[in-house]
Amino acid sequence: MRNIVLARIDDRLIHGQVVTAWVKQTNGNRIVIADDPLTKDTFMQRLLKAAAPPGITVDILTTADAINFLKEAPEPGENIILLVKVPDIIEKLIDGGVVLDKVILGGMGAKEGRNRFNRNVSASPKEVESFKRIMGKGIPMHYQLVPSDKAEDVKKFV
Repeated sequence: MRNIVLARIDDRLIHGQVVTAWVKQTNGNRIVIADDPLTKDTFMQRLLKAAAPPGITVDILTTADAINFLKEAPEPGENIILLVKVPDIIEKLIDGGVVLDKVILGGMGAKEGRNRFNRNVSASPKEVESFKRIMGKGIPMHYQLVPSDKAEDVKKFV
């Protein structure tokens, strides 16, 4: 299994907080994004790769490819930050055999069908059920926008 130093749900994927705070906090040197539609959007891929700091490799993979990639033997010195937009992708990765110590919930923006449960997270009833299933597998899940914020157990929101 590759060395995953951060598994994060954040619909913005690569943005200032990931680049400045999480990469530094985790010593991340590779970002893996699991997002099926994004693998077909070359424009967004270019934008995300350009947003990554110099020296950080960015891989944008389908969920199935991410499962296979993350289950491979680790590269020496590799520290992977795993990013997804929605919780069901984390659930699919776990069900596919990817081992995660914990999941950090970042921002999930408001949109049709989602209810707000804190200042930066809105989730649909289906997404809340996905949170519950992830935690039900014994994987801690915390809301934490940046590393300097206190981690809050997602159980208190759902």
